Order: sequence, then C-alpha cells, then structure tokens
Amino acid sequence: MADHLLLFARHPALGLVKTRLAHTVGDEEALRVYQELLDHTRAAADGVAAAKTLWLAGEPAASPNFFTDWLGYEQLPQPAGELGQRMQHAFEAAFAAGATRVVIIGTDCPELTSTHLREAFDQLAHHEVVVGPALDGGYYLLGMRTVVPDFFRNKAWSTDSVLTDTLADAARLGLRVAQLVPLSDVDTASDLLAWQSRRG
Repeated sequence: MADHLLLFARHPALGLVKTRLAHTVGDEEALRVYQELLDHTRAAADGVAAAKTLWLAGEPAASPNFFTDWLGYEQLPQPAGELGQRMQHAFEAAFAAGATRVVIIGTDCPELTSTHLREAFDQLAHHEVVVGPALDGGYYLLGMRTVVPDFFRNKAWSTDSVLTDTLADAARLGLRVAQLVPLSDVDTASDLLAWQSRRG
C-alpha cells in the first residue's frame, strides 16, 4: 500500500505514561487518560485506508497486553535514541517498505479525527510536507513524500520551538508545506481541563 500511517505510542504502565500530567492528577488518573487517548487515536486511525504501524516504547504488561486486539496494525518496538532519531527510523522503514506517502502521529491529541488524517494524505499529493500544528508549539502530525533528515535534527523536542524550527527547515530546503487545522495536545492538567470543558 502506498500510504503508510505510523503511530508512536507507549505501552500503558502505571507511573510511566503522561508523567507531566501525573504530577498533578496522580499516576492512576494519568494512566486512565492515556488509555482513553489511545482508544481515541485508534478510532481515528481505523478510519483511514493505509498500512498502519504501531511503534511502541516501553515494555508490555505481563497480562493483558493492551495492544493484543489492535488487529491490522504491525507492531514494532521503537529503537533507541532521542525522539527525532526514532521518528526518522520509522519514516525510513516505511519508505523502504514501498510507501510513497507517510504520516506519523502520536497519542496526545484527543480531537484528532479520521478526516484530519485523510486530509493529510490528500495534501501530500500536492505538497512535499504536511504538518498538523499543535497549540503548544509542536505538531500532532507530520507527513512526507520522502525522508527529510533535517526535520529530525537540532530540535528541542517537547518544547514550543519544534513547529517553528521544522517550518524553517522546510523553507530553507524549498519544500512545499501544507498545514492542517491547529489542535490541542493533552500533556498537563490545564490541557486536560480544557479538553474536558470542550467536551461538555
């Protein structure tokens, strides 16, 4: 399949997911929120016709493995290294497997929909790059038609400079970039409250 969707996630484990959120709401609530976000991300991804790879960090719980029922998703362990190195590896693996359009997402964006994902692939028909800006200054989605190594280097990951630096790379390299609608991530207690208030 020419379109590949990559999902970066962690095995749900108490005390090891949503650690910034856990500082305020506690480990158990942070784990519950994370599992809800995983379910939401899967629902969005299920609505897209693409080869799907779940790149997992951490170790699976002895029982049950949360991802056992994610049928149709190839599951691979994330390699060692910082986030940029791991993302570049995942993109390179997808293109090596025959992909012509590759989109990567995480599991932090509770308002991500299948429509956003389909639009990302559509935009790659006319642009070399597509990004989904996050309101915190990062991005919730990145898509490319070929690997751009500069996107994964010299970034202060998990800070508000990531999107700006990525767009600067694209401009310097002369790449056409499509931007999706900005969405919010859930990383902190204030993010969680804002999301809950929008849900009513």
